[in-house]
Amino acid sequence: MTKYILHCLLLSVFSFNAYSQQQKIASADKKYDTHAYVDAIKIYEHVAEKGYKSEDLFQKLGNSFYFNSDFEKAVKWYGKLFAMDTAIKPEYYYRYAQSLKSTGNTAKANEILDLFYQKSKNDSRAQLYQADKNYLEEINANSGRYKIENASVNSTYSDYGTAFYQNKIVFASTRDKSIFGQRKDKWTGDSYTNLYEADLDENFNLSEPKKINRGINSKFHESTPVFTKDGKTVYFTRNNYIDGKKGKNESKTTLIKIYRATLENDEWTNIIELPFTSNNYSTAHPALSSDEKTLYFASDMPGTIGQSDIFKVTIKPNGEFGTPENLGKPINTEGKETFPFVTDENEIYFASDGHPGLGGLDVFVGKITPNGITEIKNIGADVNSTKDDFAYLIDSKSRRGFFTSNKNGGFGSDDIYKFTETKKLTCVQELQGTIINLASGEVLSNSTLTLYDSKLNQLISTTNSDANGHFTFAVECGTAYHIRAEKETFTTKEESIVIAKENGTTNLTIALESPKAEVTIGDDLGKYVGIKTIYFDLNKADIRPEAALDLEKVLEVLKQYPTMKLDIRSHTDSRQSHQYNQILSDKRANSILKWLVDNGISTSRLTGKGYGETQLVNKCADGVKCSEEEHQMNRRSEFIIIEM
Repeated sequence: MTKYILHCLLLSVFSFNAYSQQQKIASADKKYDTHAYVDAIKIYEHVAEKGYKSEDLFQKLGNSFYFNSDFEKAVKWYGKLFAMDTAIKPEYYYRYAQSLKSTGNTAKANEILDLFYQKSKNDSRAQLYQADKNYLEEINANSGRYKIENASVNSTYSDYGTAFYQNKIVFASTRDKSIFGQRKDKWTGDSYTNLYEADLDENFNLSEPKKINRGINSKFHESTPVFTKDGKTVYFTRNNYIDGKKGKNESKTTLIKIYRATLENDEWTNIIELPFTSNNYSTAHPALSSDEKTLYFASDMPGTIGQSDIFKVTIKPNGEFGTPENLGKPINTEGKETFPFVTDENEIYFASDGHPGLGGLDVFVGKITPNGITEIKNIGADVNSTKDDFAYLIDSKSRRGFFTSNKNGGFGSDDIYKFTETKKLTCVQELQGTIINLASGEVLSNSTLTLYDSKLNQLISTTNSDANGHFTFAVECGTAYHIRAEKETFTTKEESIVIAKENGTTNLTIALESPKAEVTIGDDLGKYVGIKTIYFDLNKADIRPEAALDLEKVLEVLKQYPTMKLDIRSHTDSRQSHQYNQILSDKRANSILKWLVDNGISTSRLTGKGYGETQLVNKCADGVKCSEEEHQMNRRSEFIIIEM
């Protein structure tokens, strides 16, 4: 009986404790769902300390610390989650790996990333990792390019997100501890941020910062502004709060939006939210293109690939906006891309935890092209660390700037760092060379140099050699080119070259040869100027870029000898029927003739005819097995001189 009573008492106590724990968890869940992570953590940790375990509890504890960039504690709770030996969603593999990297455990992180790839092969983050498992070597190769020091404006609180404004920088800080400054953000537990400004001298030294008291700061968050060059318009991030009213989404959470303000009588006024913002998703961290016609920003709006993506929107001449456009892959991933900054060199810097990095947010750079963002690279371990590194800002002329990080050794939770970039990440190459006379070795001035891509599809640039025979082209590293050298009374010469992959200069000497003998009637001008074949697409008669390049040689000789007349003879190989080949060769001869006429040669100087397969130069007649190279010898065009 006593045992029975004792058992009932223990069961009652256990049931009461279990009920109490569930009440506490339910209370914490409400705070978690409204992003009040600091308050949720207190309850979750208290429950966990009492021995309560669940997959949901460990997920939310890990997330609460992960979303606040406290990766050491995130590792603790994600570790407990993985120790439960239960089916875990793939996203937690990625968060656990990121947290492990941020605590320096790269080997374990890569093991988890291998598992992440197995579970999520279609996730771009998994694909990026799998495609470049040696990403640390690339990061190391991109390092050693910065001189970095802690900026003089930091406090023991959070300071982040610089912007250039006239001869100042503007940044966000939680340092304000006035009555309004005591309001706490339930996500981080810190005070709300206000905007501050500091004078910036020519050496990028900063004065004592002052809070901006000109109508822009409110009792909620303001951060990450960007100013127009005339200093009269600002775009900035703020909580969903305007005219004393706070907006909330369906979950009663106040998100963040981008606002615009104009300067009138030294006061920021006419504050409006941009038309593409919403109560139900966030828009933040605006950046302007150099011409101020495009606004870049981060958002989780519908159409977002991951947790947040980088978008762009056109600013119309009347101040209205176009439709936001997701920059897409490869810049955006299923992770977080945020804090864009665009230079006048069409580079976009941004922070990401989706591209391979050192942990937390890393800073990356990409090239803005008409076809999207390309050449995305981690900028290296000088700026980047195992913590969050973001809000990169650079003056492209001086190569000086600022970024923000919560890396170890700072004054506060986030700190602003000043840097000088001593070496550009983008490989810079020049193609330099000299044109000489093959026979004498003397330099040839005023030679014409034309640079094409390797496939001769695009003319890139033209220049002339100087008095010393020298020439220079700006070229891209690791790229193949085709270069053509011309000079009167010399035979045109062409060279192929592959540019080195490292910063520096690729050198090329081109020796031009004087013709040994003048051409006469009956000669093939094509052989004289070095034409082996006029290329056509199979079964077609259109002039290809390679053919046009060779025809320019013929054109140049015809211009030098204005009384010369040519008979253009086109031939095919034996494949296809005699009738088909005759028609095709006629079309090709006429195409060549038309090209020369279109480029200024009188029709009275040209005749043309196709000979089909009637004048083969080798054994490759019908039914004879020949190689492609042997057939190619018969697909030729001749330029026979019939009058001088």
